[in-house]
Amino acid sequence: MVKLTVRDLFEEKGLIYGLKLLTDEAGLEKPISTEEIHRPGLALAGFTDRFSSDRVQILGETEITYLKGLPPDRQQQSIKKFLSFDLPCIVVTKGLEPPPVLVQEANRRGVPIIQTSQGTTRFHHFLNAYLENRFAPQTSLHGTLADVYGVGLLFQGRSGIGKSECVLDLVERGHRLVADDMVKVLRKGNEVLIGTGHENLRHHMEIRGLGIIDIPSIFGIRAVRLRKRIEVVVQLEEWRDDTDYDRTGLDENVTTILDVQLPIVTIPLVPGKNITVLSEVAAMNHLMKLYGHHPARRFNKRLIKMTRRKKEVAEYLDLEEDNE
Repeated sequence: MVKLTVRDLFEEKGLIYGLKLLTDEAGLEKPISTEEIHRPGLALAGFTDRFSSDRVQILGETEITYLKGLPPDRQQQSIKKFLSFDLPCIVVTKGLEPPPVLVQEANRRGVPIIQTSQGTTRFHHFLNAYLENRFAPQTSLHGTLADVYGVGLLFQGRSGIGKSECVLDLVERGHRLVADDMVKVLRKGNEVLIGTGHENLRHHMEIRGLGIIDIPSIFGIRAVRLRKRIEVVVQLEEWRDDTDYDRTGLDENVTTILDVQLPIVTIPLVPGKNITVLSEVAAMNHLMKLYGHHPARRFNKRLIKMTRRKKEVAEYLDLEEDNE
């Protein structure tokens, strides 16, 4: 369960969003439990039957103008009913000043009010993206993530099989390292997985015999990137004679990470096999498929067409012999 408080939001995005606390700090420890955001127009008007009180409440120019236009008794009644719910926090956009009654009542009930200079729609977009990232399903995987020709390749396999060495060779050939040894994976939406390195390990690699190496210091900043979408899993394993490895590419195997299916390419290792080149080809082959070109299927169709043509010719020749 992700733990996020109003203080976390204020400290992490305060400078970027221009946030200013209008109430006491007592309410900053209130938890934010959902990524959803709400504009409480109907709740301020008195209709609270379906009020989403567990969400961050955003008051824009419409809501503030409505409250300020109410008679004092109606305004106080509306604000008290609104704040009778357990709200995580209230954000006032466009640098607007909320009615003093709202600030006083919020202080009394321990509900933080935050002001931002951002426009309502713009801030709604920023906050929604931030909360989606914070509440997105995530996990950590053992492996190495690299950007190869713009394709995120996640190398997996048992410890010591050569994942780091393979990616180190890819970096030397101009590709980019994202994370080594431990990859933090975050799901955005329903189909996109974003991989990044853990803060303490980011852009360092452990190479047996060499130890820990700093990739940016050796290869320059062009050799690394902070995060990358994971698009293909490359599974490295020892060659086994009793295993039937795919030799045509017609069977597309998939693996599931955080309920997202990804294509998986299994590369059996034998002495002399160039894993780096095979990884580059796997990335380029994936790009071709994205553009609608499937080499294995196209080759298979061509073989079927040639077989049918030869069969038709053979049948015709047999028929000619019968008529002589």
